[in-house]
Parts: sequence; structure tokens; C-alpha cells
Amino acid sequence: MTETATPSPAQPAPAPGTPPAPKRSGGGLLRSSAIFSGLTLVSRVMGLVRDLVVTARLGASATIAADAYYTALAFPNLFRRIFAEGAFAAAFVPAYSRRLAGEGEADADRFAADALATVAVATVAVMLVAQLAMPWLMYVINPGYADQPEKFRLAWMLTQVTMPYLPCMAIAALFSGILNARGKFIVSAAYPTVLNLVMLAVVLPQTDPVRAAWWASGAVVIAGIGQAGICWWGARRSGARLRLVRPRLTPEMKALVKLAVPAAIANSATQINIFISGILASQIAGMRVWMNVADRLYQLPMSLVGVAIGVALLPRLSQALQRDDHDDAQAAMDQGVVFALALSLPAAAALMALPVYLIDGLFTRDQFTAVDAAATGQLLFHYGWGVPAFVLLRILQPAFFARQDTRTPMRFSLISVGVNIVLGIALFYAIGFQGVAIATSVAAWISVLQMWVSLTRRGDWRPSPRTISRIVRIALASAALGGALFAANLFRADIEAAVGAVLPFGVKEISIVLVCSAGLALYPALLFAFGGLTPAEAKAALRRRRGDPPAAPADLS
Repeated sequence: MTETATPSPAQPAPAPGTPPAPKRSGGGLLRSSAIFSGLTLVSRVMGLVRDLVVTARLGASATIAADAYYTALAFPNLFRRIFAEGAFAAAFVPAYSRRLAGEGEADADRFAADALATVAVATVAVMLVAQLAMPWLMYVINPGYADQPEKFRLAWMLTQVTMPYLPCMAIAALFSGILNARGKFIVSAAYPTVLNLVMLAVVLPQTDPVRAAWWASGAVVIAGIGQAGICWWGARRSGARLRLVRPRLTPEMKALVKLAVPAAIANSATQINIFISGILASQIAGMRVWMNVADRLYQLPMSLVGVAIGVALLPRLSQALQRDDHDDAQAAMDQGVVFALALSLPAAAALMALPVYLIDGLFTRDQFTAVDAAATGQLLFHYGWGVPAFVLLRILQPAFFARQDTRTPMRFSLISVGVNIVLGIALFYAIGFQGVAIATSVAAWISVLQMWVSLTRRGDWRPSPRTISRIVRIALASAALGGALFAANLFRADIEAAVGAVLPFGVKEISIVLVCSAGLALYPALLFAFGGLTPAEAKAALRRRRGDPPAAPADLS
């Protein structure tokens, strides 16, 4: 599948008396999400391969290199996720989309050029301050490293190397937002793969853990430059023409910043919670690696489902509200929530049924030991039951953002961060490192509950009886899947013995792949059997019906 390079024409505002635009079929949102998710899946699979190589080369609790490297990766990634997945998704995309549909391409691109200059200067300033202050910041980021001078020094030096990744990703996020607003999301979904390819190329030949950490940190910056360049190229091919301008704090930029700051805070609660967890993790050797490996698996459904639907949902909601079409806004939310839970609940069931089996089967080799796998599995179990909440946050937040309300989600997110800090510290010292994952999942569910109740009370969205029935049926199908996978976990030795009788190599890796493949094949049958989804609905959701109108530039269909 390829994108057309033809620029999307601007859509003029409807004249008075013009009939409302025809509604899009429900499949539009799901097809948009499916395309984005499919490309994200490629990137995530490549990311998994990257992490398999990195953990094998750098290890976990047995070396200083792994904790130092993952610290260096976590700090710019915190800001990347706040800026890239928060502020621009919530503030820039709707603003650019409105200008593209109303004032035309020239005005929209002028606005984007000012935004590019502003975000570039802001993130470069953050990068420089962080690099200069990093030896002192490390006492705050990882106080547990202070009594290990060699690890402490390596961590702050590597973090100085990786910080330029932040402005690269902020710039890439802006161009990605332009692509999404123009209905082009192949490039924006595929560009993260560049990081995985560059990392594999430089880390695979390494044998010394510390040397591998240095090469991996340098590769992060090289990949960031490449990712920003690819997104710029994609935006230009889509018809966007941005000139380099000096940063100006125009009234438009002030309005954008006013929306972006609370939106960034609201959208980054999970990331801030993870970052706070990392501070506690610095006190246990290898825990940063355990958290990163667990993060790789439980973030997969959030990336494939939550981010994909969120990207497609925000423009559709904005367009429906602009038309004052409450029915279409309600339908979009219903479809988004059902689709999100149909994919995140079975993922949660699998992570909770097979935590150690998954980690040991995929990651245990070379420097990453069975002890590391067991500890990572305990974290993964508790992150697992938080997965539906992590995904729902991505679905519920656009309902606020599309209404230009970024303060309410920000308030809920601050409450979530407070809960995570208090509960995380208490549980960490009470029951050990598992308490960090428990606190993160509890905090996410509290945010979801607050948003759900707020939308219902305000009358902005209330799940229909049919939607509630679907959610119950999906939950039953997911529980049945979890039971089947737990049974497979109990018979792991027998499964591996059967694989070993046929193949003399890769027994544990192949056995876990077979179990996961069986689960993937079983779940659709369970979903159809419990009535969570019918085969006809699944097909209809992913195809354009005859007579459907073409997508407007602001729609990601």
C-alpha cells in the first residue's frame, strides 16, 4: 500500500444553507486505525528484535552498562512522549486541520512554520540545559546510582549523548501531525522503524557491554536525525510547504502554547509515572532493564490500539463537533472504546497468564539471565492488568481535546501522578519492586474512571446499552482466552519437550511463539462465540463501502 503524492485540496467552509456533510461509515475510523496499527506493528516487532539484541549484549543486573544505557534512553524519551504524543496530538493537529479546511493550505503551512520554529527553539533549549546540568540532574533522576561511581558517571555521560534525540523527535512529531491532518499516515506510522534498524546495525557486532552502550547511545541520535528527515520528506510530498522562519510569539502561538501545555501534562501522566518508577528502580541493580523489557511488551497494545485510534479519533471528533453532529461523535466514541477493549483486554489476559514464560522464552540469553527474566515477569504481570486503562486513556482524552478542553484531563493526570508517587513509594518499601508496577496500573485506572465519569456527567458521551453489552462479551471472551493460556503455562515443560523432539534448537523461543500463535487464532473464535463481534462486522469495519464519501483532509480515513 502506498500513499499518493498528490496534495490534498483545501476544503472550503460550507455556505449557509448547505446540507451537512454526509456521515462517514463506522469503518472509516477502524480502517484508519487498522492501517496505522499495521505499520506500527512492523515497527514494534522491529523494536522487539532490537531489544532482544540490546539485552543480550548489555545484560541487566550483571553489568553496569545496561542500567546506564536505559537511563540515557529514558530521559529524552520522557520529553519525546510528552511533546510528540501529547502537546501536538492535542493542540497542533486540530488547529492545523481547521486552518487547512477553512483558510486553505497556505495559511495552514504558515501556522505550521511558526509552530516548527517555536518547538525547535524550545526543545533545543531544554536539550542544552539538560546536557550542561546532567551530572547534577543524575542525582535526581537516579539517586540509587550515587554509591556506584562508575555506573553514575557512565549514565550521565550517555544521557548527554542521547539528549539531541529530543529536538529531532519534536520536529518529527510536528511533520507527522501535518501528515495526519492531510490524511496521510503511512510515513508517520513507519518512521520509528529507522531507530530500530540503526540500533541493530551498530549494536549487533559489539561484544563488550560498555562499548555496546556507547554505540547504542550514538545510534539514537543518528536515527533521530533520520526520522525527522523522513517526516519532513513525507510532509513535503503530501503538499505541505513550510518555510524556515524566526520563532515569533504571535497570538496564534500563544493560543497553541496555552492549549499544548495542559494537554502535554494530561497526555504524559503514564510517562511521568514510569519516570518516577525509574527513580525507585535506580536502587536495585538491573531493575531499569527489567522495567524497559516489560515496557516493550505491555506498551505494544497501547501503541497498536490506543495511539492508532487516538490519532484517527481526534480529527473525526473535531469534525463532528464542528458540524454539531452529536450522533457521529457518539458513534465514534462507542466504536473507539469497543475496538480498544476488543484488542487490549485479550492482550492483558495474555500478559497476566504468561508473564515469565514470555520473558524467559524471548529474552533469556547471553548477559540477560533467568533471574532477570523472573523479576521482569513479576513486573509484567502487574503492568498487564493496567493495559486496558493505558489504552482507554488514549481513547477518552480526545473527547476532551476535540472540545478544546485540555485542562480537565490535565487535572485528572496530576491526581494520577500524585497517586502513583505516594502508592509507588509505599509499596516499593513494603513489598519490593513489584509495587512500582502495581502503583502505575492503579494510577492509570483512576484516571480512566475520572474521565469516564466526567464525560458522562457533562453529557458529552455515555456508552450506549449496545456498547456496554459488547464490552461485557469482550471481557468474557478475554477471560476464556486467559484461562486457556494459563493452562498452556502450566504445561510449559510438556510443550517444550514436544518442540524439542522435533527441533534441536530454539526450543523455548519456538514454544512461546507457538503458544502465542495459538492464542491469536483462538481469540477471534471466542470473540465471535460470545457475541462481542460478528464476522460481518469485522469485515465491514475494515473496508470502504460503495458510496462512502472520500475522506476530507482533516479526516484520517
